[in-house]
Amino acid sequence: MNGNPISVHSEIGPLKKVLLHRPGRDLVNNKAEEFDNVWIHDCFYLDYAQKEHDAFAQKLRDRGTEVVYLEDLAAQAIDSDPIVKTWFIDRAMAESRITLPVLQQATRERLESTSNGSELVQTYMGGLYLRDLDLPKGVSPLLLADGKVTKPDDLVLLPLPASYFTRDPMASVGHGVLLHHMFHFQRDREVILYEAIFKFHPEYRETPLWYSHDLPYCIEGGDVLNINARTLAIGLSERTSSGAIDALAHNIFWGPGESEIEQIFAINIPHGYAYMHLDTVCTQVDYDKFTVYPGIYDSMRMFRLTRGAVEGQVMTEEIDDSLANVLARATGQSSVQLIECGGGDPVEASREQWNDGSNTLALAPGVACVYERNVVTNDELYKAGVELVTIPSEELSRGRGGPRCMSMPFVRDEI
Repeated sequence: MNGNPISVHSEIGPLKKVLLHRPGRDLVNNKAEEFDNVWIHDCFYLDYAQKEHDAFAQKLRDRGTEVVYLEDLAAQAIDSDPIVKTWFIDRAMAESRITLPVLQQATRERLESTSNGSELVQTYMGGLYLRDLDLPKGVSPLLLADGKVTKPDDLVLLPLPASYFTRDPMASVGHGVLLHHMFHFQRDREVILYEAIFKFHPEYRETPLWYSHDLPYCIEGGDVLNINARTLAIGLSERTSSGAIDALAHNIFWGPGESEIEQIFAINIPHGYAYMHLDTVCTQVDYDKFTVYPGIYDSMRMFRLTRGAVEGQVMTEEIDDSLANVLARATGQSSVQLIECGGGDPVEASREQWNDGSNTLALAPGVACVYERNVVTNDELYKAGVELVTIPSEELSRGRGGPRCMSMPFVRDEI
């Protein structure tokens, strides 16, 4: 492993260090009627979800990957200096969307009462109900009604149940990172945990930043694919806007730091919950092999962004070609094989794409971690010569994300 805390130049280089979040109270501390507010759409069996996640982490360790956890690194960052706790709580409150002053104050006091970084992180991620707060005596129920919080079991600080998908709030690109502005405000609150790490953690605070959480354009990590040291592919999706891709291109080509990226391929995919990100419909599993969901072909448009001749200029060209040819061009291969989700059968493809059959995590060239449930797609991968590392997914898949969604590589070996 090299000396850089972040070093990711591909999707398929041997995975040496990865960030996960083991789901906890954050996954289950909400009522079913809160699904849309907390942005998760099923009730989980936490014990099984944790067992499945632990099995996932162990499969990675068995392959020589160091596993670090979001909750641990964020807690270490907060504990690194007393000022960080204040910074974190200020940031948490600013993004909480708690509007009523009495609830703002009570929530702040509850967060301030935590004894260390770990307790603060767990409390923030797990959420707070009205019953968890100490309100001043004599607070009028009528006053609380203005905040739409009147009963003890009404949520005040929403939990972060989707936070086990560590792929989305950030992205590792080369030796730097992107800290994202996420599409749904509820998930956007996850990003401050990553901000704490990359602003204050002794090991990570010097990491170059290619995209700031404070930028107004939405972008999420499931749309960011590292093709090689000089090439990115980014999904133009419901959750990643053209404005974000343009801002990122300006930062990478002309901003501070020394980004190695010379070209960005923007790939338009259908908008909708089933498609979410580029990595739900296309992932790389070998030098010349990609999974793909065939339902994206008809609506796809592709663009190539490069540094212009005049400072600050970004050149954009639309590419009228097939996905296979564009991926071959991007990877430098003479051709690539597209392995279709569900074997290309419309019924199986739709069912298995829903359960992230196309969302694979490459552990090395030709080695992919997959959900065991996607038997048709997995068989296609096996027949294409891909070694499969299967993990259980009865609970984890309920969140609508696969092995790639649940992982953020920090270090991959060069290939």
